[in-house]
Amino acid sequence: MFKAIARPIINKLFRPVLRPVKYIRYMNRINMAISRGAATSALREIDVSTPNSWEFCGLSQNGEDGIIDFLTRKLLKPNRYFIEIGAGDGMENNTSWLAIVRRYSGLMIEGNQKTYECLRDLISPLNQGVEPINLFVNKENIGILQARTLYSNPDLFSLDIDGNDYFIAEAVLECGIRPKILVVEYNSAFGPDKSMTIPFQKDFDTKPKHPYQHYYGCSISGWKVLFSRFGYRFLTVESNGQNAFFINPNEFDEMFVQPLKGLNFQENCYHARASKLNWEKQFDLIKDAELFEINY
Repeated sequence: MFKAIARPIINKLFRPVLRPVKYIRYMNRINMAISRGAATSALREIDVSTPNSWEFCGLSQNGEDGIIDFLTRKLLKPNRYFIEIGAGDGMENNTSWLAIVRRYSGLMIEGNQKTYECLRDLISPLNQGVEPINLFVNKENIGILQARTLYSNPDLFSLDIDGNDYFIAEAVLECGIRPKILVVEYNSAFGPDKSMTIPFQKDFDTKPKHPYQHYYGCSISGWKVLFSRFGYRFLTVESNGQNAFFINPNEFDEMFVQPLKGLNFQENCYHARASKLNWEKQFDLIKDAELFEINY
């Protein structure tokens, strides 16, 4: 009871002090991340036809920063704009490198209120061209996204919400938004060949659904089926098995696109370590749950 009464008072009294301290802590982490990204970028041995050789990690979870940085530099007509759904607190996502290091503009969308506040407090002072938005995106409110974006063909669209990802991506494309580059999380527990996702659930939360959080999202094969309907080409998954990349081939020089050869599937290293199970055994844990087949 005392804590419940005291906490709002303490926050009100000390917020002017705490916020600068918190921001300094954020900036220290940002500086470390940018330094890490610069160092790992310099150590790469790039093969232009091998997307996994482009990887480096600055502000992304894995090697996404490197692939995104390389791809955006190859666009024929870049507009230097992105959309990310599931941006987190800005410390680890797929667009902070573009926003902070390369000064891209865009939308960073985060559904959790407290996480959004951290995102806003971090990103807004660093890049006023980025608009943080507190929104739990579902199929019914895609119109808000459509109204807020400056471009219907942003250079990059990133989606990582650990749930209804397939249905949100489908709704985004069906409303006319056509990103040049798509980055989506895939669930490696479904394996390389099963074309499936969880069924749409408006307020889906993976944590109570499964102890190891294997029940979420879309398979890599399911993503390939969806995006091929809209003319996108599969490029690669990154080496730690969490994100997949697709491109609109018309936005790149044909001589660049034609020889590209990426990684078709990689097991999620975090889930394998946490559960001590490979993807086949992970799927055994969820095979009796309700699943949605993607077959068109």
